[in-house]
Amino acid sequence: QVQLVESGGGLVQAGGSLRLSCAASGRTFSSSTMGWFRQAPGKEREFVAVIRWRSGRTYYADSVEGRFTISRDNAENTVYLEMNSLKSEDTAVYYCAASKSVSSATNYYTRREKYDYWGPGTQVTVSS
Repeated sequence: QVQLVESGGGLVQAGGSLRLSCAASGRTFSSSTMGWFRQAPGKEREFVAVIRWRSGRTYYADSVEGRFTISRDNAENTVYLEMNSLKSEDTAVYYCAASKSVSSATNYYTRREKYDYWGPGTQVTVSS
């Protein structure tokens, strides 16, 4: 029902900024909680940020708090991840994901298994 495609990744110098986009197709985008995850080589996929579909509330991993901002434009069926003050440890493949589940617990959406749809990912490389 929902297809996701990320874009905006690339090579950036430490301290720089990038904005990732996730374009969604399907009529259920506005009713889905949207999250961003990332996976570095040899590491498991980890939670980055989430925006709730109902309230619009956001939540971030400690590692990106204060540097990254998640937002969405329902009219354009797009979710964004603005990344500032990038560090070399931010280097990873970034994935957007959509969850059809409803939960009042924010940490519910930090778990990979709670998401129903995933994009193919976009590479972000931060050089030091």
